[in-house]
Amino acid sequence: MPLLDGSVGVEDLVLLEPLVEESLLKNLQLRYESKEIYTYIGNVVISVNPYQQLPIYGPEFIAKYRDYTFYELKPHIYALANVAYQSLRDRDRDQCILITGESGSGKTEASKLVMSYVAAICGKGEQVNSVKEQLLQSNPVLEAFGNAKTIRNNNSSRFGKYMDIEFDFKGSPLGGVITNYLLEKSRVVKQLKGERNFHIFYQLLAGADAQLLKALKLERDTTGYAYLNQEVSRVDGLDDASSFRDVQSAMAVIGFSEEEIQQVLEVTSMVLKLGNVLVADEFQANGTPASGIRDGRGIREIGETVGLNSEELERALCSRTMETAKEKVVTALNVMQAQYARDALAKNVYSRLFDWIVNRINESIKVGIGEKKKVMGVLDIYGFEILEDNSFEQFVINYCNEKLQQVFIEMTLKEEQEEYEREGIPWTKVDYFDNGIICNLIEHNQRGILAMLDEECLRPGVVSDSTFLAKLNQLFSKHGHYESKVTQNAQRQYDHTMGLSCFRICHYAGKVTYNVTNFIDKNNDLLFRDLSQAMWKAQHPLLQSLFPEGNPKQASLKRPPTAGAQFKSSVAILMKNLYSKNPNYIRCIKPNEHQQRGQFSSDLVATQARYLGLLENVRVRRAGYAHRQGYGPFLERYRLLSRSTWPHWNGGDREGVEKVLGELSMSSGELAFGKTKIFIRSPKTLFYLEEQRRLRLQQLATLIQKIYRGWRCRTHYQLMRKSQILISAWFRGNVQKKHYGKIKASVLLIQAFVRGWKARKNYRKYFRSEAALTLADFIYKSMVQKFLLGLKNNLPSTNILDKTWPAAPYKCLSTANQELQQLFYRWKCKKFRDQLSPKQVEILREKLCASELFKGKKASYPQSVPIPFCGDYIGLQGNPKLQKLKGGEEGPVLMAEAVKKVNRGNGKTSSRILLLTKGHVILTDTKKSQAKIVIGLDNVAGVSVTSFKDGLFSLHLSEMSSVGSKGDFLLVSEHVIELLTKMYRAVLDATQRQLAVTVTEK
Repeated sequence: MPLLDGSVGVEDLVLLEPLVEESLLKNLQLRYESKEIYTYIGNVVISVNPYQQLPIYGPEFIAKYRDYTFYELKPHIYALANVAYQSLRDRDRDQCILITGESGSGKTEASKLVMSYVAAICGKGEQVNSVKEQLLQSNPVLEAFGNAKTIRNNNSSRFGKYMDIEFDFKGSPLGGVITNYLLEKSRVVKQLKGERNFHIFYQLLAGADAQLLKALKLERDTTGYAYLNQEVSRVDGLDDASSFRDVQSAMAVIGFSEEEIQQVLEVTSMVLKLGNVLVADEFQANGTPASGIRDGRGIREIGETVGLNSEELERALCSRTMETAKEKVVTALNVMQAQYARDALAKNVYSRLFDWIVNRINESIKVGIGEKKKVMGVLDIYGFEILEDNSFEQFVINYCNEKLQQVFIEMTLKEEQEEYEREGIPWTKVDYFDNGIICNLIEHNQRGILAMLDEECLRPGVVSDSTFLAKLNQLFSKHGHYESKVTQNAQRQYDHTMGLSCFRICHYAGKVTYNVTNFIDKNNDLLFRDLSQAMWKAQHPLLQSLFPEGNPKQASLKRPPTAGAQFKSSVAILMKNLYSKNPNYIRCIKPNEHQQRGQFSSDLVATQARYLGLLENVRVRRAGYAHRQGYGPFLERYRLLSRSTWPHWNGGDREGVEKVLGELSMSSGELAFGKTKIFIRSPKTLFYLEEQRRLRLQQLATLIQKIYRGWRCRTHYQLMRKSQILISAWFRGNVQKKHYGKIKASVLLIQAFVRGWKARKNYRKYFRSEAALTLADFIYKSMVQKFLLGLKNNLPSTNILDKTWPAAPYKCLSTANQELQQLFYRWKCKKFRDQLSPKQVEILREKLCASELFKGKKASYPQSVPIPFCGDYIGLQGNPKLQKLKGGEEGPVLMAEAVKKVNRGNGKTSSRILLLTKGHVILTDTKKSQAKIVIGLDNVAGVSVTSFKDGLFSLHLSEMSSVGSKGDFLLVSEHVIELLTKMYRAVLDATQRQLAVTVTEK
């Protein structure tokens, strides 16, 4: 398969050769394995879900695709979004982006990328940013209430969404409108194995705080709710608690009030609790089967939460009122009917709540009336579905996809035809499969399948799914796209895969067999009037507004429209909307069933390719000319193929293109020259041009290499020549410098010898032999004199802390200089001591003693250094009673302080006053002022303190003392350094021995 430059595979399938399903799949697989997940079909983007985050998004890539046209960069969703936005802003053409694909193919992510790109490139400003934020925040809210985990996808959209984003004339967003289609409300009451209910139920239970759960009368455990699948409560990659907080904040950003958010959660909790309402068998008096609520607690909690009368709700669930113009008949429901009524109520409440949320978002983001606006629509809707058992839901989904395919074919052909007419190229009719006959089979007003289904639902008498199927068999027995067991038997065809209750439609994407079981019930979608009236009576503004038909004043006996009729009407409105806009398509594909990165299942992708009609899309695009390009870009790419246009061309772009193609002698049937573009019919021709361009580039590259090598060799030679000349010059200069240096050194040596000889001759003539000693002695004395005089003039200050001293000017004076420094320092110290009073000398001696005892040992010592020792800390001079305790002969009190004595038995402390005299240590009670304990200093054996900052110390007594028999004393002092220093000096003076002071770590 030929490739374009720098691409993996073929980036645009319009250029694929050969055009068959096998080559298409191989091309998609090749690009997917190289992490190229986007491929074009003309202006259609095919997106293959990578199941991983790829580095191809964000502001950098947004800026890149914003500045280039569609085909200038690799295929990307950003390119399509940019084309749509530029066309809307600059050409004033309303746009729509249609995103289709089956569950798990990445439709929701694709719509988010489109929204984020448009939000990033449109205008700025406070109001504009507010609108953009509201539009973006609508996604998490709709995902919470409309998405669920399925077997195929952990975050599957279970509804179709169409959003119209409205812009002003500058391209700035003004607001938008969201339309939702066919919410899968049956999921509320039943899920398949391995699937979950809607996200909001799990997010509410996991993320709500205890107060909110209590107000809603809910329990956090998911296993307590019948409507929640007990097997799957958590999903890998989803944080329900965090998502709940995000949903609350998103609703606030959109404009929901706190009361509205609370009411939404209350209705959600009501749906959850309805599943726990159990119905039991009962019998009426006449023996007719009836039903009743087994446990009234659930009904009461629902009534308290949303303001319902529990008795009326029970009556509405277990009975039905049949009303005609003349009378009312109340009929009791059996258990099966009551369970059906309960589930129908839960589904209707949730479905209507979802519709209300969509409408509430629309109120916040709607555009004011009268403003001129441009519109870009984004459609995110289910892709074509073929399951093992296809029911009513698959039928309407596939009907919608048939209509979208019809739009695609018609709009694509229309766009092609318009471009041909603009360029002046003759248009030839294109043969293609028109699926209008299938759409007509389904939607015809009188003879369509939906019309027959409605007719059967409204028909009086016995109505069932089998009677509906019989009517279809009778009506479409000879239709080429309809089959059933009956029509096959009539044509003598035998198909074991066709069931008796099935019919088959030949869709554009393939044959689909539908089982008509429950078609009638699902189309009717009935909710008994009693339940509607009960909901309307609720004292809850939101719940009441969801059931306007329950209002007796607005009661109507008219039957509501069926689900099929409503969906058909919605699709018709959607088609009208799409036809009024310029379409852009994103086809999403799921590469494997296991959501695994890097796995590509060819069978699965082939099935989806058929569903999406990719080959049909390519054939329509290639019906005329496969490739077209503006003259300017075409000439810029291929002008190197002609000597006339390369390297310079001064003529017009079209003339240049004609020159290039003329010299290549290409067939005229392969080319068509439009007004602004060149059209190429066959991909082979384009690949031929690319091959010629590749060969020409090789030739030019060889030429450039030759010229470059020649230039490099010449430059190298010239550089080497200059270097050689420079080196030679430096070498010759260096040789001459060395020669000159030798001559100069020789001359200087000769001169030195001559001068020395003259000096020696003069010395012998004028000096005696002792003159050298005399001269040396004179010089030495002069040096000493100069040194001493200089020292006298530069003596340091007399501050004893200043230890600076001038250095000796000569090495021979170093010893003398050191002696002088010591003498000067001793003189300064003596002079300082002579100035001190006896009291100051004593204080310094105490400080010196403290330093010897505690420096580097006690952590509190550095703090005590600058604080002078006071001695009296209790006001001893003003307390005569304490002065008497010291005794008359002992002299002054050395230390008086309040200490705490520690009881060794229980660790409690008691306050004491400690007096230290020259002979005793006295401890007295702070209250009685009597000597309680008197310890002679000769009985003090030692003291122990810790190395920490505390004031705890132990006073060790000798065993011979009378007090020592009681043991040592544990005391706590705030001035432990001063106290122990004074005690050490007092013991030394009194007993002529040194007191043992121990500093311990513990």
